[in-house]
Amino acid sequence: MESYDVVVVGGGPAGLSTALYTTRLGHDTAVVDRGGGRAAMMLDTHNVIGVTEEVSGNEFLETAREQIKEYGAAFHRDLITEAERTDDGRIRLVGDDGEFLARRVVLATGFSDVRPDPPLPRTGRGLHWCLHCDAHMFIDRPVFVMGTGESAAHVAMIMLNFTDEVDLLLRGEQPEWSEETDERLRAHPVDIVDAEITGMEKGDDGWLKGFEFDDGEFRQYRGGFPMFGSNYNTDLAEELGCELNDDGTIAVDDHGRASVEGVVAVGDITPGHNQIPVAMGEGAKAGIGIHYDLRKFPRSLEAIRENGPVELDETPGLGSRIRDAARPFEEAGEPPADDD
Repeated sequence: MESYDVVVVGGGPAGLSTALYTTRLGHDTAVVDRGGGRAAMMLDTHNVIGVTEEVSGNEFLETAREQIKEYGAAFHRDLITEAERTDDGRIRLVGDDGEFLARRVVLATGFSDVRPDPPLPRTGRGLHWCLHCDAHMFIDRPVFVMGTGESAAHVAMIMLNFTDEVDLLLRGEQPEWSEETDERLRAHPVDIVDAEITGMEKGDDGWLKGFEFDDGEFRQYRGGFPMFGSNYNTDLAEELGCELNDDGTIAVDDHGRASVEGVVAVGDITPGHNQIPVAMGEGAKAGIGIHYDLRKFPRSLEAIRENGPVELDETPGLGSRIRDAARPFEEAGEPPADDD
């Protein structure tokens, strides 16, 4: 069993950003990641300032992993399946290949999009999950929205900001949105298609060209958005007793602290926009919040009155792993650090 100040469960943008901050702020940190995730599926990266479009999700995440490891964080490829509070107040995490003890656990386990039945194009080549990331590529192009709920109707209307060719595909199902939404939707130039999809055509580049329907019609699309909901990965949060919101996300405060002491949640598993920059911001705030909770100094006046002043040999308040990792960066300082 390995012990850390902080164990981050999940290696997406939110979890890695949290680990970057906790590591650089001097807390012994590990990231435990099963691999995959929504960010890893990206063929291109959009809406991340300083990251160009041709960077894939896997390239983006690998760069981040190497970055945090340089600062002294540990990285484990494992799937955490159990979590429990120990007698000393820490949290024990059990994976398929290892066990970990942590003073703070960061849940960055995200969610899985509910995928509609095929035929479907490849994700990123006509099938897209993020309106705010990908709507830009559909300017003046035919686009579909797939689903029967409130969110599908809402997204279909939003897409009229980008194109005048928007189809809402019901795929043979009855709409489930409210009467008010129905009135609003039908006042917008969205074509509601009842027929089921029976086939798909793709171009030589792998991009979607269009769908065939069971009424014999073929409709051309550049791509679109399936809106069938999300399955939040909250098993560990529930096992630890964390409060959940009505939508299935974990209830957190402004720095990601959950309702259970020592548990923090960030990224898509919490309320808000499911965006890489948003997730990174949440991770940064959570990392700073953890630092406030765990840092040794300044010592409280109550502790000073009980135990006396801070002795010099108690400083610095860092573990050896972080100090060892920091040494290669000393050469950038002035004057040079002594090597004794």
